Amino acid sequence: MPEAFDHYPTRLPERHGPVPRREPVIHADPADRRRGPLDADQLARFERDGFLVLEGFFQPREIERFRDDLAAYEHDPEMLARPGTITEPDSDAIRSIFGIHALSARFDTLTRDSRLLDLSRQILGSDVYVHQSRLNRKPAFRGRGFDWHSDFETWHAEDGMPAMRCVSISVSLSENRDDNGPLMLVPGSHETFYPTVGETPKRNWETSLKRQKVGVPALADIAAATRNRGVVAARGGPGTVTVFDGNTLHASSDNLSPAPRTNLFFVYNSIDNRLRAPYAASGPRPEWLASRERVAVLEPGPAQRSAVA
Repeated sequence: MPEAFDHYPTRLPERHGPVPRREPVIHADPADRRRGPLDADQLARFERDGFLVLEGFFQPREIERFRDDLAAYEHDPEMLARPGTITEPDSDAIRSIFGIHALSARFDTLTRDSRLLDLSRQILGSDVYVHQSRLNRKPAFRGRGFDWHSDFETWHAEDGMPAMRCVSISVSLSENRDDNGPLMLVPGSHETFYPTVGETPKRNWETSLKRQKVGVPALADIAAATRNRGVVAARGGPGTVTVFDGNTLHASSDNLSPAPRTNLFFVYNSIDNRLRAPYAASGPRPEWLASRERVAVLEPGPAQRSAVA
């Protein structure tokens, strides 16, 4: 159950002022910060900005098979019919596939790649599990954008995530360019929680994953967040990894270019930050959106299915 006092109130009847972050950005003890792939400068930039773009993290050949899988999914009627597959608001083109690591051993194994695990552990200072995985795809010319939001705001309100002790890791499967709707992030916004206005509708995920309306910060808050340091686009070729704090404000525009854009997202949550009852929703979201039952401490190795008590 949630704590008696909610430190990050949101989905409120009227606008509420910004709330300062309570948790550290880098959770590892100073002595443990060196135990991971990020050097001191990269850790300092992540702590300051709330994200890092790491080009060449994976070699393009390492991710070719994932693109092949996606091509197969696009022509699979069963994939289109599953609850975790979200199509574009105005077409049957795939927008997102949630629970991607449960679909094949290849995706499952990638979540436990030692490079990704060491990165997430270095930031979160603990063992981790996959809170959510998804593939976000923007088809050429018609891929729609994602409005400004903090993932943590949704995970707190609708999933019951108590604290900002989670990171998203995006793996680029295609070129991410200025003209094909790249991920856009607001440097420094992870230090502030922006409560949103509006009660969470029942089964909100059935519409919000196509076009988010509830859980979007006020335009004045977005303007204030971007005033000093603007917006940064996460550009890079296949194999680029973008790691960002769960509370970093981000968005992406429509893809009006002839180049599709496809990224994998793995959300690593600290094993000490497991979900409680939702803070601002009538009930929890499905397992393919927020892991409650499949909570396993990740270790490098073969596909893993066991859960921690």
